[in-house]
Order: sequence, then structure tokens, then C-alpha cells
Amino acid sequence: MAYSKIEKYDEDVTSGLIKNYRDSLTLLGEDPDREGLIKTPERMAKAMQFLTQGYSQDPKLIIESAKFKEDVSEMVIVKDIELYSMCEHHMLPFFGKAHIAYIPNGWITGLSKVARVVDVYSRRLQVQERLTTQILQALKDSLNPLGIAVVIEAKHLCMMMRGVQKQNSITTTSAFDGEFLKNATRSEFLKLISKKQD
Repeated sequence: MAYSKIEKYDEDVTSGLIKNYRDSLTLLGEDPDREGLIKTPERMAKAMQFLTQGYSQDPKLIIESAKFKEDVSEMVIVKDIELYSMCEHHMLPFFGKAHIAYIPNGWITGLSKVARVVDVYSRRLQVQERLTTQILQALKDSLNPLGIAVVIEAKHLCMMMRGVQKQNSITTTSAFDGEFLKNATRSEFLKLISKKQD
């Protein structure tokens, strides 16, 4: 039996992207019909649909699929959430980690849903600054917490592979709301996310 992988893609989008990628390979001086490139346009078409699948996902539905009434008001932190996104300026990847905290105000959500919200927004054409605030806003709108904090640390291939070609630069962005606008709460969060696990 031959190997087959089950994936779903929009046929019209896939065929349009295949044509565009074939044309791009030709414009770059390549032969899209040579052995190594025959399936490349199709692979690229499917890869780009996968990498931008966040456009078809609703973070509110994800959060509220596991939203629970809970009378707690202690800080909840999910840190070191891996993220992979595409810079909208150069269509090159950036990748890193998100650290998210919220202080419940009667409602909590499943921990995996926090990570899924990161995926929804990172699987779009992005800039890190906007990604950070979108994650904060989605959690704020659905949970109405007493406070919320988001910090993202990422490396950008558009800075590493081209342009200034700085290999070791890391971009950090942050967004805070509610109780995290207070120095003491924000400092506690920043101290906890910087602490290494034993």
C-alpha cells in the first residue's frame, strides 16, 4: 500500500498559488520542470496555507470551548509557548516563545487554549508588535480578567538572513493590562517568567 497523507486544502487557492510559484521560479532563473522542482510549487502552496491557517480560526471560540467558572484570583502563567510566524514585510519566518499571564475574574480557560490563541495569531502574516497585542486582546475579550500580560521573545530571519544579517539579535515585545499595569504585579510576572525550572 502506498503512503498517503490526509490534509485538507482549498483547491482553488492551491491551484492559483501553484501557478504563481511556478512563475516565480521561472522569474528567478530556475526551471520549474526540472526534477528537484517539479513538486515544489505544490508543496509551497500547501505550506503557505498551513502557515496562514490562523485566518480561518476564531480565538474566541477556542477559549470559550473550555471556559470554566472558578472563584480564584491568583496569577495564572503559561510560559515558553513556542511560536512560529511569518514576517509580513519579507515573508520570512520569525520564531520564539510567548509568556502569558492573567489574573482570573471569575473565569478561567484550559491551559492549552492559551497556547492555541498564540497559534491562531502567529499563523498569519504578522509583525511581532501586533501579534503581542492581539493575543492580549483576545484573552481580555473572552475572560475579562483582572489583569493580563503578554511577553514575546523572537528571532527574525529577515534580520538574520538578509539586510543587517545580525545572527544573535532577539526582539522582545510586551503588552500589559489591568493589574499588570502596577509595578509590583508586573515585576512578579517578569521575575517568574525569567526563572529557570530545576
